Amino acid sequence: MGWTTLLLALREIRRNLMRSFLTVLGIVIGVAAVVTMVTLGNGATQSVSDQISSLGSNLLMVRPGQRMGPGSSSSGAPAFGMDDVEAIKSQIGSLNAVAPSVSRSVVLVVGTRNWMSSITGTDSEYFAAGNWTLAEGRAFYVSEERAGKAVCVIGATVQKELFGERSPVGEEMRIKNFSCEVIGVLAAKGQSGMGRDQDDTVLMPLRAVQRRLTGKQDVNMILVSMADGASSEDVIADIKALMRERRKLADNEDDNFDVMDTKEIAKTLSGAIGTMTALLGAVAAVSLLVGGIGIMNIMLVSVTERTREIGIRLAIGALEKEVLMQFLTEAVVLSAFGGLIGILLAALACYGLSSLLGLPFLFDPAINLLAFGFSAAIGVIFGYVPARRAARLDPIEALRHE
Repeated sequence: MGWTTLLLALREIRRNLMRSFLTVLGIVIGVAAVVTMVTLGNGATQSVSDQISSLGSNLLMVRPGQRMGPGSSSSGAPAFGMDDVEAIKSQIGSLNAVAPSVSRSVVLVVGTRNWMSSITGTDSEYFAAGNWTLAEGRAFYVSEERAGKAVCVIGATVQKELFGERSPVGEEMRIKNFSCEVIGVLAAKGQSGMGRDQDDTVLMPLRAVQRRLTGKQDVNMILVSMADGASSEDVIADIKALMRERRKLADNEDDNFDVMDTKEIAKTLSGAIGTMTALLGAVAAVSLLVGGIGIMNIMLVSVTERTREIGIRLAIGALEKEVLMQFLTEAVVLSAFGGLIGILLAALACYGLSSLLGLPFLFDPAINLLAFGFSAAIGVIFGYVPARRAARLDPIEALRHE
């Protein structure tokens, strides 16, 4: 019985292929939109998490001022010094690396080429704290850090803009009124979660930057890399207690510094992307309802067109439930076909858009199955009324229908 009902449904659908296609178009668009939005949202979330992780392993950022991010300001807050860096190294446990950081934007010149970039003054622990590896060359020697020698390690973007395809190791690069020897090139990382090009950077010994560019002994930021398994809450609490003591803050005074965990940044950004994905998915799901209304409309038309056929079937002994099942099956088959086509289009769209946007393509079986199940449910919900109407026709009246 079930197989015969399915074959009859397929026959009726094939009889009006164009009308059937236009009927399920809303389902196709709805399913494709929902799956595409959710899949791209998952890819964006994964991309943000990967980019934040590339900043460093279990990384904390300690900066003067009460908050960080857009609108933040450290004006009035005293800067850190190297004694603060040494205090964190010696008094806080469960750490892998602690690195000072001072940054300035400058114009770099090599031959006839110039490029605006950011120079960061730091020490050799910055490579471990920031999860940096070298593509070629070497890091700073301790003697170069102590002497404040003008040597530098450049990012992949700086290499591309100033040196092209040739190796820059051993060459000179002009920074303001002094020359700097390039001793290494950082392995490329790409953009950070905040959209900044991490490879557009130059690293120099801290003392060289302080002496030649800033003219001060201040440290703008301290990068703290925690050991695996360390509790970030405990480490942050210890750093805050140490900094409050060193900065002589009373119990009733607010912190004039901020300790930010990059994992919290990842959670915040991922949560925001997840919310937007859910919102866009909900908006896209509205077209599924529109598709369901289209199926109901065309099934009502089909019942009207096939009134005599229904009357004949009822007159020769067909049961109401058999007629009901016949039209309900047609509606479900239509919506299920629409769901399958929508999933196929979504897969193609997600693959193309992921490559275009530079996002990972993450196939999520759960959302695809959910979208398909929802499309089939649309057929049941919106196909029931026409099917019930067909089943309740009076055979005599149906046979009189012209």
